[in-house]
Amino acid sequence: MQSSSTSAPVPVSEHASVLEPSQALPVIGFSCGDLNGIGIETILKLLADPRIAHQCIPVVFASEKAIGFYAAKRFTEEKVPFRVIQSFDNLESGHNYLFTAWNEEVSIQPGVLTDSSGKYAVRSLQVAAQCLKDGQLDGLVTAPINKANTQSEHFAYTGHTPFLQDFFGAKSVLMVLHDASLRVALVTEHLPVSAIAAHITTDRVLQKLTLFRNTLVQDFGIDKPRIAVLGLNPHAGDGGAIGSEEDTLIKPAIDQAQQNGILAFGPYAADAFFARGSYTGFHGVLAMYHDQGLIPFKTLAQSGGVNFTAGLSVIRTSPDHGTAFDIAGQGIADPTSMREALFECIDRIRQRAMYTANTANPLPRSRVQKERTFGGHRD
Repeated sequence: MQSSSTSAPVPVSEHASVLEPSQALPVIGFSCGDLNGIGIETILKLLADPRIAHQCIPVVFASEKAIGFYAAKRFTEEKVPFRVIQSFDNLESGHNYLFTAWNEEVSIQPGVLTDSSGKYAVRSLQVAAQCLKDGQLDGLVTAPINKANTQSEHFAYTGHTPFLQDFFGAKSVLMVLHDASLRVALVTEHLPVSAIAAHITTDRVLQKLTLFRNTLVQDFGIDKPRIAVLGLNPHAGDGGAIGSEEDTLIKPAIDQAQQNGILAFGPYAADAFFARGSYTGFHGVLAMYHDQGLIPFKTLAQSGGVNFTAGLSVIRTSPDHGTAFDIAGQGIADPTSMREALFECIDRIRQRAMYTANTANPLPRSRVQKERTFGGHRD
């Protein structure tokens, strides 16, 4: 659980540079996250800036009472207006929308882990995901949930990522944490340390490398991304003295990736790789497990990190922090990561649309060769 600290607001224009006035504003959904966490607070602080509603059409999935509970705490100087909707007919730019995801009364206790706060966090997510699948949203930003109160017979997932993979029928997905200077992806995600090694296989590493390369090209606009691959063991195994996975599993995956045209390198010892700033020479870093990648990432990114799910047919981002129960309801949660998650969602929508348009009708090489021949002579 990560706390958020206060910080000065950042002008919208410094981040949403990809937007053009002539383009239709994307409709962006926000799941509210755990009702007792900082999700709704950071969303309200984000939408309190009236310029946001001119960058996208925000739709929050919650209830009037849940929003009203936190709005009454006056976390923002100005009241955040919402238009309450139950359909997506006639949305207009310049307004914030609240989609009624439930109507029943729910007890809200900031900072307290309760079954009901997890239940309605899941409800918000499921309704928003369905609207995204139905094409009513262009992208989704998910506020943090807590795994301790969301798992049930109706939601048997360890987090957003596996749920979205299942819901959208993706063969494989990849958690990518990124900010302006660093992108870190994970081979394994929410596993106990004792189970990590068993999930590191050549096929899995190669699959994640391929996904990472594809998303860097398609969603981040990098033509030939260079990807660093970290080892599993301390010192990347020290030539087999501290483990053999680097030589028997990870290196073969890197070799196969290179044969497939992927610029993958490694495996590197994780500690020296980050300590010496080696990550600056790569477009992305593939870590073997959660803390190996996320501890250095969060240390370097501070409050500006964003979580992006690669491999989905849709765009989903989230802030890189948790529910922060320790500061929930106190009005001190920092909306920076939520704001960055929104801007990244918009950027990824634009970039993927641009990539799709640019690659929709590629000119075959054989045709190019023929058109470069004039009068039977090569030019």
